[in-house]
Amino acid sequence: MKIAVMGGDGFIGWPTSLHLSDAGHEIHILDNLSRRWIDTELGVQSLTPMDSIQERTRIWHAETGRRIHFNLIDLAKDYELLKKWLAEHRPDAIVHFAEQRAAPYSMKSDRHKNYTVNNNVSATHNLLNALVELNLDTHLVHLGTMGVYGYSTVGAAIPEGYLPVGIDTADGRTVSQEILYPANPGSIYHMTKCLDQLLFQFYAKNDGLRITDLHQGIVWGTHTEQTRRHEQLINRFDYDGDYGTVLNRFLIQAAIGYPLTVHGSGGQTRAFIHIQDSVRCIELALKNPPARGARVEIFNQMTETHRVRDLAEMIARISGAEIVRLPNPRKEAPENELIVKNDKFLELGLEPTTLEAGLLSEIVDVAKKYAYRVDRSRVPAVSAWTKDLATTVNHDPEGKRLKSVS
Repeated sequence: MKIAVMGGDGFIGWPTSLHLSDAGHEIHILDNLSRRWIDTELGVQSLTPMDSIQERTRIWHAETGRRIHFNLIDLAKDYELLKKWLAEHRPDAIVHFAEQRAAPYSMKSDRHKNYTVNNNVSATHNLLNALVELNLDTHLVHLGTMGVYGYSTVGAAIPEGYLPVGIDTADGRTVSQEILYPANPGSIYHMTKCLDQLLFQFYAKNDGLRITDLHQGIVWGTHTEQTRRHEQLINRFDYDGDYGTVLNRFLIQAAIGYPLTVHGSGGQTRAFIHIQDSVRCIELALKNPPARGARVEIFNQMTETHRVRDLAEMIARISGAEIVRLPNPRKEAPENELIVKNDKFLELGLEPTTLEAGLLSEIVDVAKKYAYRVDRSRVPAVSAWTKDLATTVNHDPEGKRLKSVS
């Protein structure tokens, strides 16, 4: 297939591009490189050294003989350029990663909230609008988030996108219907993914677009089979308080002798998936598109769930690291359960990679190798959901919040 990977320079986009290219597909990356500019804004860099996208694709061609084409296009701002590219290349499938992906970053300030909404919602709508205008029968695979469901405890497993409900009618009957699982976003970032859902529902119903939405858990890990082939193909590794995912952050903290920072009670339960499984799931979704005119296909793209404090304790046992408790910068329940169905990918043949010492040790080894690149002042999570929380989290002139717990 000819596949366009929107946001193919990013944390999931790059290994996905390599994986699909290695499988024999013709890959075109469309990216505005905004994630690199955000690094500059935040004054932090990927733990792993990243070459330019041009050099990365050159190395891939030299190693494999396969070409990955790069196009500098901003989906949110360059609608006519996007439309022109789609009209010329007419891809069989599109993988859509071109959104600002960090909840803490989306909550930093009013400017960051506006940027996240304008970028994410406009990018998605521009893409859908262009597909309709060009009458392209292109399968769109979108990387969403488990966060659209929220993290409330309801005592039942979260289904894959749709919830069966009974509606009482005026004549006393009960009518069965399936609706989108009620959205419950916990940040501006998660809210944009909820808005994406509604856009997808409309365009699938109104214009017959073929769309798959992947509600993904927190990604952990660094390497995939393809990124291991050459040091310059390595994926980015975020460790800072805005973009570093919780398990990767614990592992880098352990590697550099920094206390494992558990925010609040640590009773937050989250869904996880290894990066190798993430790219496999995207390939499975591409191979199993919905029919034209069908409803949006939704997969829960996760393999296991864990409480944050349990992860910290596991890493502490492996590494000997100290655990500290800090105020929680997020506005969320201190404890939650999370039961998630992921039957669809399992039925399609996914064999989940679960947390185990070998893979965790591999990440620690990567972290130790590049530890000289760490700016320790960027490790704490300080972006807060409200002004009151910001005062609690940031007011610590002598570092007294780093108190160990047993």
